[in-house]
Amino acid sequence: MDRSFPTTLLDFQRRFPAEPACAAYLEAVRWPEGFVCPRCHVQAEPSLIATRSTLRQCGACRHQASLTAGTVMHRSKQPLQSWFWAAYLVTTHTPGMSAVQFQRQLGIGRYETAWNLLHKLRAAMVRPQRERIGGNRDDWRIEVDEGYVGGRTRGEGRGVTHKELVAVAVEVRERDKPRRKDGKRTRRDVIAGRLRLRHIPNRSRKTLEGFVQESVEPSSLVITDGWKNYDRLPKLGYRHEAQAIHGDPEVAEAWLPMCHIVISNLKSWLLGIHHGVSAKHLQAYLNEFVFRFNRRFYPMSTVHSVLGIAMRVGGPTYEGLYDGVWRHPGPGGRGGPAEATG
Repeated sequence: MDRSFPTTLLDFQRRFPAEPACAAYLEAVRWPEGFVCPRCHVQAEPSLIATRSTLRQCGACRHQASLTAGTVMHRSKQPLQSWFWAAYLVTTHTPGMSAVQFQRQLGIGRYETAWNLLHKLRAAMVRPQRERIGGNRDDWRIEVDEGYVGGRTRGEGRGVTHKELVAVAVEVRERDKPRRKDGKRTRRDVIAGRLRLRHIPNRSRKTLEGFVQESVEPSSLVITDGWKNYDRLPKLGYRHEAQAIHGDPEVAEAWLPMCHIVISNLKSWLLGIHHGVSAKHLQAYLNEFVFRFNRRFYPMSTVHSVLGIAMRVGGPTYEGLYDGVWRHPGPGGRGGPAEATG
């Protein structure tokens, strides 16, 4: 089975014209070395079930294994083609899609079904135990900052806000050669590498140090503002440079330019595409933003990435999302039922 992924819309249509083609692709992703029965663990060619494209029957013990069991598609009533088109639409559409657009494009009857399906796909946008960014490289540095997202608070007094705090860590990579002939570097001579975002409750030392440790490799050069709760980073194994901002936006933009670009783009995306999101599910939207940002140079590979991760992780139920039982994965890739993760 060819596991390479189509690179155009027409290729996608030709490659996955019906349920059996989608099922064969998922089988190759789930069992790349060949089908292995989850009950008896025998590796053998399975039998196909004519009426159920997602089932494979073991030739040894006759156990019927589902391709989607334990994945984000677990017990889904949507056909595989709908899942494939959903993954295609949500990942290749550059600015992303709202649940209303998603519902209309796929012809889904209920808004709640489309909303839940989108959140299941967002769960597949974070690789389990993904690596931290940065590393011991002299030509890379990691900018770390925080920013507020959300609507404006009116009529509740000075200093009162209902905005949500988001921590940002972004790699800043230098190009091999400066663009200017005189050898001097400009902003265009650096590019943003990988990104990590975390919805955080406050700017305490414990919170910020935890975010850095979760997101950034030790020995990395971490650039922050002069906030005192970053001053123990060297004791945690990081090289650290800080500069006091004193509320000056020009100094802040010059010292942490990539962070400010990311926060600005994030605010525009949340407002323009989703018209604002609730605090309960903000981390899921941050995960989608990070997924798009980190793969912005390879848009067609995103469909393959989502389907590949979807076969390895579980997804939330509608009740779990509304009741708060589901915990959206953060920068470290850990998520799932809240009671299982503490």
